[in-house]
Amino acid sequence: MSPPAEKAVSGRPQAPAMAARGCDQAESAASTALSVCVLASGSKGNCVYVSDGTTSILIDAGFPGREIEARMAARGLSPASLSALVLSHEHSDHFRGVGVLSRRFDIPVYAAEKTHRAAARSLGRLSALVHFEPGRSFSIAGLVLAPFSTSHDAADPAGFAVTGAGVKIGLATDLGVVTNLVVQHLKDCRALLLEANHDPSMLMDGPYPWDLKQRIKGRTGHLANEDSRDLLGRVLSPETSHVVLCHLSETNNTPEKALRGVAPALSGHRARLSAAHQDHPGELIVLAP
Repeated sequence: MSPPAEKAVSGRPQAPAMAARGCDQAESAASTALSVCVLASGSKGNCVYVSDGTTSILIDAGFPGREIEARMAARGLSPASLSALVLSHEHSDHFRGVGVLSRRFDIPVYAAEKTHRAAARSLGRLSALVHFEPGRSFSIAGLVLAPFSTSHDAADPAGFAVTGAGVKIGLATDLGVVTNLVVQHLKDCRALLLEANHDPSMLMDGPYPWDLKQRIKGRTGHLANEDSRDLLGRVLSPETSHVVLCHLSETNNTPEKALRGVAPALSGHRARLSAAHQDHPGELIVLAP
């Protein structure tokens, strides 16, 4: 049963009216740029911070609230400045901290209706709830989010293209196959956050049970390093300056293997390639128009 006292808006959502809360140093410095920071990425928890200097959001919050607060503080950020929490899908490594952050800091939650329905019991009461629909763009103050459907074993999973301060970034993790829809949304991005979950040999030779191995490498599972390389090759543009590999498996991959596997797609290109980590936040990437 869905929790009571939620405010749900179906169709094309509009951001709740609110003043920007907080004015931390990092946001002030990036007031004319789009900033992105992977606070965590992997099988234990995922969380990405995006800000245009005025409006700040988290895409997913897959760690306990206090851990997310600590990781934000390590980058000069505060949950009190957040305008929204945006949920990609209902797996616990993406929503574990959503409910507590929403209640503690009075932050509205944006989620697809089916996603919220699947996660409602665990999310508990939310400050406010806004439904979005993959395939329909919506705005949160100065940020425009274009959610797109991904192939994953969840109710209504989504990746996101986010535009703010004249800059576009793309986030695509938790997908078993790359569709033309994914490619279309990830083109012309300044920064790309792409899944590179596993090395196929490590997965098949590793300790996971057979059915889990099949799920991971299946059409609704996760991308291998080479899949990420091929995706990058299809969406890379002259404007791309940063590529961050995300959702690396601690058991079935290593940062070195992921970087080595994806790097050929960047041959002769200026973009910086890095790998996100599970145990500490990445750098705050500032993208000027």
